[in-house]
Amino acid sequence: MPRPAPPRPVRATVPSPPAGPGDHPGLPLDREKLLAARLHAVRVRPYLADALFALHVVEDRSVPTMAVDAHWRCYVSPGFVARTPVAELAGVWVHEVSHLLRDHHGRSERYAREHEACGPGGRSETGERPAEGWARLRRNIAADFEINDDIYGDGLPMPAGAVLPSLLRLPDGLLMEEYLRTASMSGLTADLAWLDCGSGADGLHRPWELGPAGAHGLTARQRDAVRFRVAEGIKGRPGDAPEGWRRWADEAFHPPQPWRQLLGAAVRSAAGAPGVGEDHSYRRPSRRSAGVPGVLLPSLRRTPPRVCVVIDTSGSVSDAELGSALLEVAAISRAVGGRRDLVSVISCDAAAGVAVPLCRAESIALVGGGGTDLRSGFARALRSRPRPDVIVALTDGQTPWPSAQPPCRTVVGLFPRPARAADEEDPDYVPDTPPPWARVVTIG
Repeated sequence: MPRPAPPRPVRATVPSPPAGPGDHPGLPLDREKLLAARLHAVRVRPYLADALFALHVVEDRSVPTMAVDAHWRCYVSPGFVARTPVAELAGVWVHEVSHLLRDHHGRSERYAREHEACGPGGRSETGERPAEGWARLRRNIAADFEINDDIYGDGLPMPAGAVLPSLLRLPDGLLMEEYLRTASMSGLTADLAWLDCGSGADGLHRPWELGPAGAHGLTARQRDAVRFRVAEGIKGRPGDAPEGWRRWADEAFHPPQPWRQLLGAAVRSAAGAPGVGEDHSYRRPSRRSAGVPGVLLPSLRRTPPRVCVVIDTSGSVSDAELGSALLEVAAISRAVGGRRDLVSVISCDAAAGVAVPLCRAESIALVGGGGTDLRSGFARALRSRPRPDVIVALTDGQTPWPSAQPPCRTVVGLFPRPARAADEEDPDYVPDTPPPWARVVTIG
C-alpha cells in the first residue's frame, strides 16, 4: 500500500508591511503616537507595565518595523509608526517585549549550539554564511509562534497576517524549541522575508544595533529585575494573565534543571570527595620513611571508588521508571571513569536482593513488585565486600530511610511524585523526605 503523502503546509497570506506615505525618508518619528500606543498596551496588559517602560526607544530607518536587542533597546521605523494604527502599535509593543521576557535571544543561542552545525554567527567551510538568514528567520518565526497565540484580543486587535502556529496546522501553546524541532517552515519564508524582530528574538546581531557597549542598554542584573517584577505582578493577579504568561511566571526563576548532568555531577562529587577510595598501601613506601630510619611507613594511595546502586523495584515504581533507572546505572558507570567492575546493582522492594556486578545495564534483571523499604537495600550494600565508597538510591521516595548516616557518601535520585501520596490503609500518609545527609537530585 503506497505511503500517503504528508499534508502540505497551509499557505496563508502573510503580507509584508505595505509601503505608503509614512516611508518618506525625511519623515520624523512620531514619538507622541508611539508612546500613546505604549500607554494603551499598559492599560490593557497592566502586568507587563514594568517591562514596557523598561524599553528604550531608538529611531532607525533601516528597521523594517519594530525590533529589540538583548539589552532592551527597541528600534523603531518612523514609516512603520506613521502608517500603523495606535491599537495595532500597542500589540507590537507587547509582541517585542514578550521576546525579551521569554529570553528568546538566549534560548535561540543555546538551540543553535546544540542543533545547528554553524551555530549563531557561524560560517560554513567556505567562510561564508549562506544559511544564516534562513536560520535567523526560522528562529524568529518559531519565537513568534510561541508568543502570538496569547497576545491578541482584549483590547489588542490582531493585525492582518499575524504569524500564528495555525499557518502550519500546529497546535498553540508550544515553546519555540518545540516548533523548531517539529516544523518545517520553508513554506513561509517567501512571505515572511521582511520579518525581523532583532537579536532579541533570535540572538543574531543586526547592523543597526548598538551592541553591549551602546548607550541606554540594561545590564544583566537590571534585566533580571524587570523579569522578576513582571513575574511577581502576574502571580499577584493571576486572573488577568493568559495561561502562557502564568506558566512563564511560575517557571521564570525556577527553570527545569538538567537532572542527568546534576546526577552525574553528584556521583562524581561523592566519588571524588576526600577519603573516598583512599587507603594505606605498602606498594610504594611513604616519603616520610626517610625521617624514621629502619621503619617502613605505608603511603596513602587513592584507588578507584566503588559505587553500589540501590534501585527501588516496589509496586509504586512504573516499568518506564525502572527502564530509566537502568539508563542511569550506565551513566553512573561513565561518571566513575567507565569502570563497570566497580559498579554493582541491588534490587530492593520490601527486601533487598543480591548485589549484582554491572556487566551490561540492559541485562540486569530487576526483581520486586511488593512494598518499599530501602533500609534493607542500604544494609545489603554496606555488607558487600569490598564495601562501596558511594551508594546511589534510585527511588520514588515512598520509603522509610536509614536512621543513621551510612559510613559512605550517598546520592538519592528521586522519581517525581505528587506532594501527598495516596495509601489504602492511611489516606493521610505523607512519605518522609530524603535525609539531609544525602545529595538529592530529582529525575525527569
